[in-house]
Amino acid sequence: MNRIKNQKTIIRDISWLSFNSRVLQEAADDTVPLRERIKFLGIFSNNLDEFFRVRVATLKRMIEVGNKGNMHLEVSPGIILEEIQEKVIEQQKEFDRIWNEILRELKKQKIFLITEKQLTGVQQKFVLDYFNEEIRSSIVPLMIESIQAFPTLSDKSIYLACKLSKQDKSIPQRFALVSVPARRLSRFVQLPSKQQEQHIILLEDIIRFCLPNIFSYFNYDVFSSHIIKVTRDAEIDIDNDIATSLIQKIERGLKNRKKGKPVRFIYDKEIDPSLLTYLVKRLGLSEKDNLIPGGRIHNFKDFINFPEAVFAQKSSRKKPFVHPLLKNKKQVTGVVMKKDVLLSFPFHSFDSVIDLLREAAIDTHVTHIKITCYRLANRSKIINALSNAVRNGKQVTAVIELRARFDEEANLEWKEELEEAGVKVLIGVPNLKIHAKICLIKRVINKQTTHYGFVSTGNLNESTAKIYGDHCLLTSDRNIMADVNRIFHYLEQPKTRIQFLKACKTLIVCPTNMRRQLLQLIAKEIRAARAGKAASIILKMNSLSDEILIAELYEAARAGVEIRMVIRGIFCMLTENNKFKIPVQAISIVDEYLEHARIMIFHNGGLEKTFISSADWMVRNIDHRVEAACPIFEKQIQQELKDILQIQLSDNTKARKLDNELGNQYVNPRNTKKIRSQVETYNYLYKKALGK
Repeated sequence: MNRIKNQKTIIRDISWLSFNSRVLQEAADDTVPLRERIKFLGIFSNNLDEFFRVRVATLKRMIEVGNKGNMHLEVSPGIILEEIQEKVIEQQKEFDRIWNEILRELKKQKIFLITEKQLTGVQQKFVLDYFNEEIRSSIVPLMIESIQAFPTLSDKSIYLACKLSKQDKSIPQRFALVSVPARRLSRFVQLPSKQQEQHIILLEDIIRFCLPNIFSYFNYDVFSSHIIKVTRDAEIDIDNDIATSLIQKIERGLKNRKKGKPVRFIYDKEIDPSLLTYLVKRLGLSEKDNLIPGGRIHNFKDFINFPEAVFAQKSSRKKPFVHPLLKNKKQVTGVVMKKDVLLSFPFHSFDSVIDLLREAAIDTHVTHIKITCYRLANRSKIINALSNAVRNGKQVTAVIELRARFDEEANLEWKEELEEAGVKVLIGVPNLKIHAKICLIKRVINKQTTHYGFVSTGNLNESTAKIYGDHCLLTSDRNIMADVNRIFHYLEQPKTRIQFLKACKTLIVCPTNMRRQLLQLIAKEIRAARAGKAASIILKMNSLSDEILIAELYEAARAGVEIRMVIRGIFCMLTENNKFKIPVQAISIVDEYLEHARIMIFHNGGLEKTFISSADWMVRNIDHRVEAACPIFEKQIQQELKDILQIQLSDNTKARKLDNELGNQYVNPRNTKKIRSQVETYNYLYKKALGK
């Protein structure tokens, strides 16, 4: 912490690591079901992979660029990288401790993760047969000492680094690498087991057991092997070559990503020292390149898919239910044309969004459908509805953001599929990501045109809607839809139609007017507080790091504005300051569902202004993306959102305080009743669905 004290804000990357510590806390919590604890370890691991691919890679680029790359940082990237290395090693030790504890708990439930050295005779035969039938054809060992140009190790793969030797030392030892084919085959293989026991072996341990078989050609009789993993720079450089299309740049970037510079090298700390030294040298790494010693298992992200069938206790996760306004209704459209509907996922069913699009696809009065797509489900029902709309004679426009990080390849494929179906596909705006989640449907009856659709905080993804907390406003409000229409006019011709974006009167839109309007909304609260009037701001989002907006929140706190915040991830604001007239309340909730929604409520002199938004308060969102924040006009929906926020701000089970020291201390219960906000929110919305 010494390196981040006395700053105006908390360093973004250190704050992110603090968030990942909260994920690790969930894995450590023995009140969380065991299968969920394992998943949290997988999520922690996956988060850390992406952090190194993007953020650590960016910091290393800054060092290469020199002073020009450091202009916006209060602390040099070199010092930040030192802090990251220190914290990651500390987290890795905690990770290993938790995993060993979980292994003990698994044994109590008679679930055993078996290594190659623990196999029974029956299991050995099973493993050999499985290797010969399923694995052998998928692996080709690399005799790395014989290769002049060291092979490029894949970013998302794990490798067994092997040392081959002869017990009598009659032939020289050799080093080899074996890629573990975990993308093609399951990482987990269930073994023949005793009654009432479950034995599981990892794919790499099957390969370990079969090393004598794999290397039988060389006549070695002693084999040691340890997992290694390389994490690479995942940023895609989009150059300014106007002769090259964005699609070609993305495709070229995806190829280059596979060969990105190593930003982290993880290895089993039990690895043979001579083999480790050799690998580090051949990879061109040094001690400054985040060399992370770890345990026997890596690529723990695969444990998100740890086989659930082995657990006697099944998931208690409750199923989504239909919104009360849409229950027992034949048409979603008919309801939305009369009244706004707020869907809150994962409690409300996402099927209502799909139904709205399906109805539009077959409605003879619908002429146009326009929609933005950032991340889609693998077998997207959204895509299916849009394709069917074209078959029914509708004009369909889909904005596919090809630069959605780590979804670039999938979005290229969706683009091709939509175009084959006859959909008009727009692929974004130069230098701006399209992150707004909006849809416009045009309906014409007797020459009278009406528009309806939705504005959402989350992706149009029916898979993640089951585990991400988001809000989606289904509406036919003329003012809202007029601005949605303006955004699409801009997206269709971004070079010449920027005036449409600037002309938005109801939606707050990035990058044209959101920063200015947010500052005005905060300033109004500051004026009220200074005049001795009631003033408050409630914010919920994923991340808060924009220094200009944080500075204005500091001013508001000094003026006496009551500020309460629910921030899941990055949080760079220093909440503790003796100059704040009212202490700032800031919490982070990490629980079964991923808190992904963005909500803003400003007191506004008693006439509260409530918004849902696609944008976090980060420079990248406010200045470099097309985003939309939508006002909520209906009083009942305003109250519902406020009630949900009040429930979350009262959480004393899964909420952590966001303080200056990044302590991640759980909020202490103020009374005897424990409040777990995700459970309470489900109950609150379910009672409304029952009419109670």
